[in-house]
Amino acid sequence: MENGWIPNQRQRQVLIFFVSLSLSGVGTELGPYSVVEETERGSFVANLGKDLGLELSQLSTRGARIISQGNKEHLQLKVQTGDLLINEKVDREELCGPTEPCLLHFQVLMAKPLEIVQGELRVRDINDNSPVFTEREMVFKIPENSPLGYSFPLNNALDLDVGNNSVQKYAVSPNSHFRVLTRNRSDGRKYPELVLEKELDREQEPELRLTLTALDGGSPPRTGTSQVRIEVGDINDNAPEFQQPVYTVQVPENSPVGSLVATVSARDLDSGDNGRILYTLSKSSEETSNLLEVNPMTGEIRLRNRVDFETVRSHEVDIEATDGGGLSGKCNLILQVVDINDNRPQVTVSALTDLVPENSADVVVAVLSVSDRDSGDNGKVVASIEEDLPFLLKASGKNFYTLVTERPLDREEREEYNITITVTDAGSPRLRTQHTLAVRVADENDNAPEFTQACYTLRVRENNSPALALGSVRATDRDAGSNAQLSYSLLAGPQPGPDAAALVSIDADSGQLFALRPLDYEALPAFELRVRAADRGAPPRSSQARVRVQVLDANDHAPRVLYPPQNASAPCTELLPRAAEPGYLVSKVVAVDRDSGQNAWLSFRLLQATEPGLWGVAPHNGEVRTARPLSERDAPRHRLLLLVQDHGEPPRSASVALHVLLVDGFSQAHLPPPAAPPERAQPDRLAASLLVALAALAALGLAALLLFVAGRLCRRRGARSRGGCALPDPPFPARLLDAGPAGTLARGGRHLGALRGATGATEVNSLKPIFPNLSPQIPGNEIEGAPSFRNSLGFSIQ
Repeated sequence: MENGWIPNQRQRQVLIFFVSLSLSGVGTELGPYSVVEETERGSFVANLGKDLGLELSQLSTRGARIISQGNKEHLQLKVQTGDLLINEKVDREELCGPTEPCLLHFQVLMAKPLEIVQGELRVRDINDNSPVFTEREMVFKIPENSPLGYSFPLNNALDLDVGNNSVQKYAVSPNSHFRVLTRNRSDGRKYPELVLEKELDREQEPELRLTLTALDGGSPPRTGTSQVRIEVGDINDNAPEFQQPVYTVQVPENSPVGSLVATVSARDLDSGDNGRILYTLSKSSEETSNLLEVNPMTGEIRLRNRVDFETVRSHEVDIEATDGGGLSGKCNLILQVVDINDNRPQVTVSALTDLVPENSADVVVAVLSVSDRDSGDNGKVVASIEEDLPFLLKASGKNFYTLVTERPLDREEREEYNITITVTDAGSPRLRTQHTLAVRVADENDNAPEFTQACYTLRVRENNSPALALGSVRATDRDAGSNAQLSYSLLAGPQPGPDAAALVSIDADSGQLFALRPLDYEALPAFELRVRAADRGAPPRSSQARVRVQVLDANDHAPRVLYPPQNASAPCTELLPRAAEPGYLVSKVVAVDRDSGQNAWLSFRLLQATEPGLWGVAPHNGEVRTARPLSERDAPRHRLLLLVQDHGEPPRSASVALHVLLVDGFSQAHLPPPAAPPERAQPDRLAASLLVALAALAALGLAALLLFVAGRLCRRRGARSRGGCALPDPPFPARLLDAGPAGTLARGGRHLGALRGATGATEVNSLKPIFPNLSPQIPGNEIEGAPSFRNSLGFSIQ
């Protein structure tokens, strides 16, 4: 190409087609070949190589190919074998329509050298199409007085096939009035014609329906059908008639207004105005007229008002049908009202006991009756209560029930019951009614009061004011009313001791406890009493609780000095050798405090002294010692004023005076020097008296020590054998307790005294009690007037 244009495959095919048209007269012709339509693809038509007189190799080298008219390639050439094959199915009706014969023209194109051979393929028709009517139903109107032999043409059927495969004849379904004739048109097509053979009667058969069938000449033949509807024209010669003389219908009660009750229908064999019917209600009662209404055109009867089975169970009315010619007919409508379950059961309580005593069984609580206005199963009712209640609902007759207690009731467990009585009918759906009865349980005095605690502990400080509130006790009672009203009272305590009524009083209503008089810790540190709570039921019930009152100590006692004695006629004088070293134990102040705890902790200090720098006092144990060596310039006599103070709040104290005489040795008389020089025999007599006194004191101390050891052994044996031990009466009180190393006594104890040796090497700080304390709760009075023993060694016992 000059412009470089290269045709594509599609353009090349078009070009070859036009060239073939221009050379259609060139070369030979093939065929005609014949094939049946709808032949499968790949079917053999002919061998073009033999028909063209060419070798198979020539077909390939010359580029032989098939060109068909149109866009579809119905044929193909197999170059390897030279066979002409069906490329796709051929539909004769699509290719040629009604034209007969149906020819398919094609060309065999050979490019090297260019040669075109015309070919022709005849497509034979097969009976593959059925006759088809353009209308599914044909309608004709024929008067009932039409004459016999009356005929009218019908629409013909179409068949795409040709020749003998097209429509050949028509037939009509069997009937007693018509037959069908097959007529030929000028174009050779056949059409049907309907002919009347028997008179028509519209009243007997106002309409005829026939089936028209078209048959072709194929083998087997194919058919097509269409419906023929013939309407018979009427003349006015009949009166309306109802389909049934009596209509019986059932209407559920409470149907809504406007509900369809029934549809009456009258038939008039005439047509037109003579066959047009109007429906009316005949004269009836006013109640029926207000109840129903009828549609004059359709005969539908509907409700104007509701019906109630419980009021009227049946209604009856006449219906009249009148045609356009004035003729009429009647029928009777009986309306039966059907009961529906539209009434709930009713409960009537005839007797009710709203207060049931507890602890009683089979008590009649209520008598009730049930009813239902409905009928049948809708009116059958049954009553029931919850299953978890201690009550039974017993049937005592038709629709009568009795409500009784199943077991004894306990008011404390549940005070009130709301019993729901459910009454259910047997209708569908079931309706129920619930009625609630409130039943209260009457209380009985079957519960005793209960204290919140089995034992109460109250604390009060001693020296309290009278009528002081100590605390309260509280009890509860599960009963109610007077059975739960409590009063409190005091009983004697479980242990021997003072009468609780003389110490404490109680408020009978509130349980508040009050002290009647001041309490003394030293006399009575604690006591117990019993409180009784009683209700006011009949008979009354009561319970008891223990109350322990602990008296708290107050610092109401000042310390009391036991040594040195302060009530002696002559002051107690301690002897101090001038050769004593610093720290020499001169004496020990022994004091006691009747209080306890911190109130009995004592401390000692020096208030005044003739020579303050010479003395030192231990603050915890009351020991008086020398603070420095003695000198010749120190006065022979000294007086010390010491203060004993407790740790109470506020603190209390006592003072004690201590006299000290300085001597050169214990053999020297410590009396004031006489005015005249003593005789030589006087020192001897003084030494003898001192020796006697020392011997007596030593014997007395040894006896006291033996008694102390014997008492300790006796107490141990008594604790083991739980037996008694008889000892002679000691020379000092039996309720004395051990004094600690600090110079103070334990709680409730007494300071007794101090024993010291002349050199301070041996000390006896305290004495244990010989006899046990028989009354620890009430300490004894302090021992006064006990004898005081003293010698030059400083050994003293009080």
